[in-house]
Amino acid sequence: MEKLKKWAKEKNLLKSAILLAIPQDNPEITLPENCRFDACIVISKDYQMDDSICESELSGGKYLIYEVKHTAEDIQKAYADIFPSLQRNGYQIDNKPFLKDTLVI
Repeated sequence: MEKLKKWAKEKNLLKSAILLAIPQDNPEITLPENCRFDACIVISKDYQMDDSICESELSGGKYLIYEVKHTAEDIQKAYADIFPSLQRNGYQIDNKPFLKDTLVI
């Protein structure tokens, strides 16, 4: 994330940026020190990328927004509550990335 923020600051993209973290590992089966994530920034489609940062696109569709205080206790509670809540309300989880730590600067 620090590398991405440094790059974005150099490109004047950090002033009103939306930053995302996309986990790559399941914290229930992966040790915390081995958990990986993709650090992301939302940019316009016409922005010319350079080779120092990888570019990809999220698929369209519905994404649930679940606001959580950034404390270990609240994050654990959210992980315990969110999936049963989705099922109770008739939603099914598909194969889209799980976004966390969304931050609007």
